[in-house]
Amino acid sequence: MLLTIALMMLVGMFAGWLCRKVKLPGLLGMLLTGILLGPYVLDLIDGSILQISSDIRKIALIIILTRAGMTLNISDLKKVGRPAFMMCFVPATFEIIGMLLLAPKLLGISILEAAVLGSVIAAVSPAVIVPKMIKLIEDGYGTNKGIPQLILAGASVDDVYVIVLFAAFTGLAQGHEVSPVSFVNIPVSIVLGIIVGLLFGFIMAKYFEKVHIRDSAKVIIFLSISFVLVTAEDHMTTAITFSALIAIMFMGIAMQKYRPVVAKRLSVKFNKLWVGAEVLLFVLVGTTVDIRYIKAAGAAAVILIIGVLIFRMAGAFVSLLATKLTMGERLFCMMAYTPKATVQAAIGGVPLSMGLACGNIVLTVAVLAIMITAPLGAFMIDLGYKRLLTKS
Repeated sequence: MLLTIALMMLVGMFAGWLCRKVKLPGLLGMLLTGILLGPYVLDLIDGSILQISSDIRKIALIIILTRAGMTLNISDLKKVGRPAFMMCFVPATFEIIGMLLLAPKLLGISILEAAVLGSVIAAVSPAVIVPKMIKLIEDGYGTNKGIPQLILAGASVDDVYVIVLFAAFTGLAQGHEVSPVSFVNIPVSIVLGIIVGLLFGFIMAKYFEKVHIRDSAKVIIFLSISFVLVTAEDHMTTAITFSALIAIMFMGIAMQKYRPVVAKRLSVKFNKLWVGAEVLLFVLVGTTVDIRYIKAAGAAAVILIIGVLIFRMAGAFVSLLATKLTMGERLFCMMAYTPKATVQAAIGGVPLSMGLACGNIVLTVAVLAIMITAPLGAFMIDLGYKRLLTKS
């Protein structure tokens, strides 16, 4: 296992550096490292690592979402108002509608199977977007109009919305009845996640105020509570749940509000943790990519992905109507809202494991979506933010 971790880190970092040298996103090199070292090409990654791959990826997401919470200024987000709320739901809804219109014609699948496919593909990737938006906030690009804050918040809620829809559509595909409670759970899980996060963040802020311990110990406490929240969500069997990832982000927000000095120092610590976590995250996402499915995808799947991305960008444009954003700023938001990676890697193979007839198609399109949109979206963000956003 130790040799595997060393190989993933060294090759992943080197590949990321090479990509950055030729003006490509570093994550592309890391994804390609995962594909190359993974079970479908060279098979050099220890099986024990692959068994806990989803947990390692979740730890990496926890680190970057915590960092996002400690960076996100709620007062700036409040200024954005309605568009921030619409970005949580409208682009994903447009993308699923696009899938319902295009997939049956291009892939020959039923409307219900297209809905399952749409709910897998529609989720945006916080792992790609969050670190990019944090960098924009730190550098001051678009912050005067709350653009990176808007995209940060929307990307986090977008995933919750899409995953609940995925559970509903796969249930229907298996012949189960879908309870209205499952749709009520979307806003409830988000609100409960916010409440839980603010509560734990407040308690930690007061504890750190009373008890003076090293910042490294505070990071350990923060991560441990995050792990408990994620595990609690995974093991909840009630109809109503809470979103652990949103709770984790709001713990950071609460820390920033009640102990801003500590939040600033911890943000630096989490930023250092992200250096290694980013490599592990994208290399492990790459290991899930089976190149056999890419070969079998064909032009129809590529056209489908491009088509639904256009629907998604249209949804983002509609969300930003009647705002003070310039056309360039709106275009940036539309481009920044396209990358897919972590959610598709996590649930892309679930319909196949359920025995659904569309399982192979869903997995194929999910793999292709990661390979096309993750590097392309990251590249467009890097290329566009200095040209389209104003530095405050």
